Amino acid sequence: MIGFLIAGLIIGALARLITPGKQHLSILATLLLGLVGSLIGGTIAWALGTGSIWELNVLGFVLAVIAAVLLIGVAEGIAASRRRSVH
Repeated sequence: MIGFLIAGLIIGALARLITPGKQHLSILATLLLGLVGSLIGGTIAWALGTGSIWELNVLGFVLAVIAAVLLIGVAEGIAASRRRSVH
């Protein structure tokens, strides 16, 4: 479980570095989106037959980072629209 949290943090940090522009997400939000990205990437890799969802493999890692980048982009878009509607 601790390894899963660390992997989620690493994946969230990588996704945050890859995502263009300045992000206004907290480190907790980055961790949570990294964890969700890990689950999504692991599930897709498992569905493609690369191993268990809990195993660390290259395809699962790449898919997890891609999923986290997309999630961070969506979260930033939602946060930006809320900031605009408040002002």
